[in-house]
Amino acid sequence: MILAVDTSLGSAVALIDSDGSLRARAASPDPLGHAEVVGGLLEQVLADAEEITAVVAGMGPGPFTGLRIGIATARAFALGRGIPVIAVPSHLGAALSVLEGDAPDSPFAIVTDARRREVAISVFDGLDADGIPNLVEPTVLVPAADAEARLGGIRSLEVAELDAADLARVGLRAAAAGRELTGPEPLYLRQPDVTVPGAPKRVS
Repeated sequence: MILAVDTSLGSAVALIDSDGSLRARAASPDPLGHAEVVGGLLEQVLADAEEITAVVAGMGPGPFTGLRIGIATARAFALGRGIPVIAVPSHLGAALSVLEGDAPDSPFAIVTDARRREVAISVFDGLDADGIPNLVEPTVLVPAADAEARLGGIRSLEVAELDAADLARVGLRAAAAGRELTGPEPLYLRQPDVTVPGAPKRVS
């Protein structure tokens, strides 16, 4: 069984079987307050869970603080049980949902709100040989007003919530193929506004 945790938009947790079947799902659409809700979501999903064999962590794009909470939760859960963490870019989960639902035969873009009048865009085209959404243009952050021009006619799908079950299925397929879909560093929309203060000035 595979547990998935994603906090790139709201907070989403899901549990799937080894064949990708959904066992449990819980989510909160609130784009803030991840730390307050993620523990309760885990309790709901794990209420009747059997042995967990891996944890999928949604790696963004997402805001600095919210994304770190989800990734830290996934890593802490895995560390406590001695199981692997599978890092998956969050837009791949959304793309899998589109591909298995609408089955588009042309490239399309997953678009998520990045706040500050900006959006994050990833372009996909079908599934690859391992059943993983084929990312043809890496994720970029652009002003929302420029998104249509940036896409140049490519169909765009605005996503307000991510399903952790789809993220888990991507992770399951990546693990079966022995692939790493991304590195250990999250894809932050931007760095935090808060900075570490410098050394105090000397007073003469």
